[in-house]
Amino acid sequence: MDDVDAVQAQIARNMLVSGDWVTPHLDGIAYLEKPPLVYWTIAASYKIFGIHDWAARVPIALSAVLLCCLTAAFGMWAFGREAGFYAGLCIATCAGLFLFTRVLIPDVMLMVTIILAMWAFLRALDDEESHPFYWACMLAVALGLGLLLKSLIAVAIPVAAGSIYLLLTHQFFSMRTWKRLHLISGFLIVMLIAAPWHILATLRNPPYFSFAFHSGSGQYHGFLWFFFINEQVLRFLGLRYPHDYNTVSRLYFWLFHLLWLFPWSVYFPAVARLSFKPADRAGQTRLLALCWIGFVILFFTFSTTQEYYSMPCYPALALLLASAMAMGGNWIRWGTRALCLITGAAAVVGCVLLLVVRHYPAPGDISAALALNPKAYTLSLGHMEDLTVRSLAYLRFPLVLACLAFVIGALGTWRGGRRAFLAAALMMVLFFHAARMALVAFDPYLSSRALAEDLVRSPAGKLIVERPYYTYSSVFFYADRTGLMLNGRFNNLEYASYAPGAPDVFLDDAEFKNLWLEPQRCYIVLKQSALPRLAQLVGSAQLDTVAARGGKVLVTNHPIAAAGAL
Repeated sequence: MDDVDAVQAQIARNMLVSGDWVTPHLDGIAYLEKPPLVYWTIAASYKIFGIHDWAARVPIALSAVLLCCLTAAFGMWAFGREAGFYAGLCIATCAGLFLFTRVLIPDVMLMVTIILAMWAFLRALDDEESHPFYWACMLAVALGLGLLLKSLIAVAIPVAAGSIYLLLTHQFFSMRTWKRLHLISGFLIVMLIAAPWHILATLRNPPYFSFAFHSGSGQYHGFLWFFFINEQVLRFLGLRYPHDYNTVSRLYFWLFHLLWLFPWSVYFPAVARLSFKPADRAGQTRLLALCWIGFVILFFTFSTTQEYYSMPCYPALALLLASAMAMGGNWIRWGTRALCLITGAAAVVGCVLLLVVRHYPAPGDISAALALNPKAYTLSLGHMEDLTVRSLAYLRFPLVLACLAFVIGALGTWRGGRRAFLAAALMMVLFFHAARMALVAFDPYLSSRALAEDLVRSPAGKLIVERPYYTYSSVFFYADRTGLMLNGRFNNLEYASYAPGAPDVFLDDAEFKNLWLEPQRCYIVLKQSALPRLAQLVGSAQLDTVAARGGKVLVTNHPIAAAGAL
């Protein structure tokens, strides 16, 4: 897809092709925002499978599988076999994990490092553990890998949650605690894993030291300033430059967890009846999970927040839910009845929508039936607001499958019991398949892949995209070429574009007009709605449409038929 998917995939390709594994680049410009481990894993996948879009997703998919296995294993260790199975089931089939692994963001990998760190932390402290040093080293490895995935937040979450737990259990000031955690050895392991890249990235992207708390257009302070002060401190305070992100309201950020953990969120009330006394392994795990969840939610409540920022606490929520599900009781039975009502109502709504759109035509692709809400696109799920009733005519079969899934969920949870959990999981598997099919229908709208394929089949020419790189990132990936950006010097690439030696890949209107009217062939990719403005700039006679897909067009300055005749 356009936006972050093709950006991550292209950065990994650039690393593999260039051999520069230290500084990520996009279109020749240093991309200094994130640590490199996710790019390294994608590049490794390319090395094994070849450079394909699906190969870029292999590390995310494997991380999701590993997360489910770790959650199940943690649950079995803490609560027993049955609860461990439910923990793995909860995390594997919750809506949030599915939604936020459709996009190439490293947060599911971060979840793996955090749950590994939390489990290793408890095992290192466990009196019955015969190899505490092994688990202390595993904790350090998880923290080091987390630093290379999401920087300081990957360390802040387990360290803060663990510290709160130690304070509540009166272990924080005990020498036994720190001896079993092997702090010095652990610190050296973390540094061995994470320090080399940070040092090399700093040396290759000077200046080395800047402590300014403000930046603006034309200012460049080097890697170290951007990566730590701008991306960590100023982003938390909502002062990052450039300000290319938005934040979810605090109320929605909290309430959305009912959706992200659905269908298992119906059992949240049962969690309140669990014992959090650290008298045994189960109580210790529940208390640590509570500290873990509390810190993540509180931290991001006071920060700029996207919908998926709380993903690191999903495994902790799954562990608590699984513990409650294994214990059973009235709250679990009432939750199952609530789930039966919810899924039954969803099935009815789905059937009604199918009746409403049964005679709606579905010409072309889905973009013709969508609303446009560009102000919402700075949120990860902003395109959900583009859906209209008419657009459901393009999603008839996915909607039928979703209705079938909800019917199975309603019938399977009708009588309650342990079988209801399996029915709910089966419901989600079918629903996820329906959602995947819907994403295929959205591909022309969310991706520029088809336009990139049209570009590859066309005569050679210089590529230009209107607006910033992210908007048409899949054109660069699928066409495998660099290009110029018309009025696109803002957002993610702006800061490093002012670095010494950065290529000049940005055009204003005057520069574009001069280039477009030259004899050499040029192509531009832009929204169909932007064509009138372009026609005013260079004249409609100079615009020859090569292809139009998903509300976007590929235009050239010289007719292709004439070029073929030559």
